[in-house]
Amino acid sequence: MRTVMIGQKVPPLSVSEWVQGQSVNFEQLLGQVVLVAVFQVNCPGCFLSCLPQVLALKQRYAESGLTVLGLATAFEDFDKNNLQNLKRLLETGEVIGETFRVLNGRGLLQDGKLPYRIDFPVAMDRLTKREFGSIESEIDAFISQRLSDLEQDIGLRQPHVRAQVKQYLQTLDYHAETFEFFQLQGTPSYILVDRAGLLVQSKFGAYPDLETDILKLL
Repeated sequence: MRTVMIGQKVPPLSVSEWVQGQSVNFEQLLGQVVLVAVFQVNCPGCFLSCLPQVLALKQRYAESGLTVLGLATAFEDFDKNNLQNLKRLLETGEVIGETFRVLNGRGLLQDGKLPYRIDFPVAMDRLTKREFGSIESEIDAFISQRLSDLEQDIGLRQPHVRAQVKQYLQTLDYHAETFEFFQLQGTPSYILVDRAGLLVQSKFGAYPDLETDILKLL
């Protein structure tokens, strides 16, 4: 699969459907700084940190040239991270699975729903059926993209580790195209694109410098 690197022109997002808002893509947003919040419906951390942070940034900097988009993806738990639950989330604020369990346990829901509305355009990542004709190359890609920081510490090239990765991959029914194209490692993740349509950052997890990086581009 082709991938995009920092500093390269970003192609259109590969999505199955724009669930909320008008269909839009990077080429149409030249001149704007674009932040894409990548999340899964069944991802408590996405709702604890990423989405509230991104909503606040949109409110502060939309008039200065920041456009925020949402991309719901699925690299696991395909029965929960699906189009139906995404539509329910956006229409009603209803959350499911681990997201409900964690947020409800912390008293962060109102009648089982989010106390805030996701008010920017949101698309569903395009999922394609996974084929395992080249499972060894899939294992190599998984290790280099998702586990590279740990490779030296725990010897991820060891046969037993490769066997565990193979077993995990064989439980996954689909590829998430945009998730893999930007070489994301999990959710929440952030894709940051400058006014010229060049990729500035593609980052998984905590991003404490996000606001600073946006301000540099505005």
